[in-house]
Amino acid sequence: MKIWGKLKCNKGQIIVIALVLLLAVFGCVMVYSASFYSAQHHYGNQYFFLFKQIFGVVLGIAGMTFFALFDYHRLAKLKWWIVGGTIILLALVFIPGIGMESYGAKRWVSILGISIQPSEIAKFALVIFCASYMSENTHKVKTLKGLIPVLAVAGVFAILLMLEPSMSVTMCLAFVTLFMLIIGGITKKHTLMFSVPAGALVPALIVLEPYRLKRLFAFIDPWASPQGEGFQLIQSLYSLGDGGLFGVGLFQSRQKYLFLPFAESDFVLSIIGEEIGFIGTTLLMCVYLYLTYRLIKIALNAKDRFGSMLASGVAFVIAVQTLLNIAVVTGSIPPTGLPLPFISSGGTSVAVFMSAVGIALNVDRQGKKI
Repeated sequence: MKIWGKLKCNKGQIIVIALVLLLAVFGCVMVYSASFYSAQHHYGNQYFFLFKQIFGVVLGIAGMTFFALFDYHRLAKLKWWIVGGTIILLALVFIPGIGMESYGAKRWVSILGISIQPSEIAKFALVIFCASYMSENTHKVKTLKGLIPVLAVAGVFAILLMLEPSMSVTMCLAFVTLFMLIIGGITKKHTLMFSVPAGALVPALIVLEPYRLKRLFAFIDPWASPQGEGFQLIQSLYSLGDGGLFGVGLFQSRQKYLFLPFAESDFVLSIIGEEIGFIGTTLLMCVYLYLTYRLIKIALNAKDRFGSMLASGVAFVIAVQTLLNIAVVTGSIPPTGLPLPFISSGGTSVAVFMSAVGIALNVDRQGKKI
């Protein structure tokens, strides 16, 4: 009976839980719709990706429940353990027999037969560390010396991610770092000091890797290589265009028949746009927008600075990754490998994002009573 007493939720928490579950369940439906043909073709099982997604959602529900009940103040005490564990996981991808390679990138580790993508964990590990350190050292973050721990942790994460290579997650991590520094109280001078060199570094990193340069050219003019680097973007635009206002109908997409690569993961929004149209996709974006609003509200009502920064960080990661995914599938930015939160195929992604929402729920449980 005690556990049921602890699980009591107020109206705001129920709304957040309902929104997350709605996205997760919708994600399972769309992952199945986008993948059943390719799953049957490649694995002989049309439910291959669906079963993995359901497993991730179940883990996510367990994680969200656990962290909703886990006192978030304990995360501050565990911050260095969390950072150390994340670094170990990021490093394990390079160890033969443990790290798993796919399409030339080493982004997964296999533990007891279960594949984990450490980069998904790294985003929220950084949020926890930044929120803890900066809330405990309010005055130190005004100085360059006081920012060294944050920059060092973010730098180590970024180097390991770039070695995978995973520039998309590295960029996301950079945005998260900058956001956490700004809400943590970094000065304008230091903001410019870090932002300008970081921005200048992006073109250099693109030029250093030929495949990134090809992606950039494909983004500028995908029709210059319609069977090469521009193929995925062209197919994504075909998918969205075919959907029109109201879509061709659920499960009726044509692009998923091996035309659109990664239809169930990074480009699942293209299939969503094709099947439920512009109106349905807009409603989906409204769900993300409202979820972000509820998380920001939790941050504003947090009882302490640490809780406020934690909830803000969770809201920001969800919002920025959603926006980046939308920008990629619509051809607004060069292609990157970032999943759509709660929806794209990927057990680690959905489980980690749902667990992160659980942290925000715990902040709300201990928040100001208004």
